[in-house]
Amino acid sequence: LLSFLLYYLIAVPIVWFYTKFVMGLKVENRRALRKLRKTGYFLYGNHTQLLDPLIPPMVTFPKKAYTVANPDAVSIKFLKNIVMMLGALPIPTDFSGMQRFISAVETRCAGKNCIAIYPEAHVWPYYTGIRPFEKTSFRFPAELKAPVYVMTTTYTRRRFFGVVTKRPKLTVYVDGPYYTDSELSIKENQQQLHDKVEAAMNMYSKKSDYEYIHYEYVGQDTDNRG
Repeated sequence: LLSFLLYYLIAVPIVWFYTKFVMGLKVENRRALRKLRKTGYFLYGNHTQLLDPLIPPMVTFPKKAYTVANPDAVSIKFLKNIVMMLGALPIPTDFSGMQRFISAVETRCAGKNCIAIYPEAHVWPYYTGIRPFEKTSFRFPAELKAPVYVMTTTYTRRRFFGVVTKRPKLTVYVDGPYYTDSELSIKENQQQLHDKVEAAMNMYSKKSDYEYIHYEYVGQDTDNRG
């Protein structure tokens, strides 16, 4: 009960205001999620914001979104329970906690919730491309035979009362659902889900037209800093 009240009556309104007016968030094709209103699913996105965990709840509302998070998210003792009630699913720091983590993901999915995963793992703020990612994180939907959606964050020039702002506007494109194939093995389904999600992200990422932060590759032979 406390988790419900904290999530829907306190967190969601605050997050909606912040993502809408500060981050300039807009969600395209949210209607695609209506197909699975009564089913749990996995949602994969590109990791381009330090506050990326705020985005899934705005994409999936009113369905609750649980986000697979770094252990640092629950490192502060007196905030740990609050963070987890808000939907954090921290990755275990040792092998002994892995079974409980897997069980938690399965339970939340079976409860008709959304499990959000950022397969790129590390955040690159405002990056407009898609970085290569492994198929490892697709083990869950492959094993559970759960559907998968994609959310791709893009960046375009933002106007606020007619004035172009320095910080870009965030537009998230939703695509899916993608399903497992009953004739394929778990590993094969991992790969085909990975390939579909990667293709969708690369396609929608091309809608970005504004580079707020410019990234350049610096080879090890360029200077001593690598």
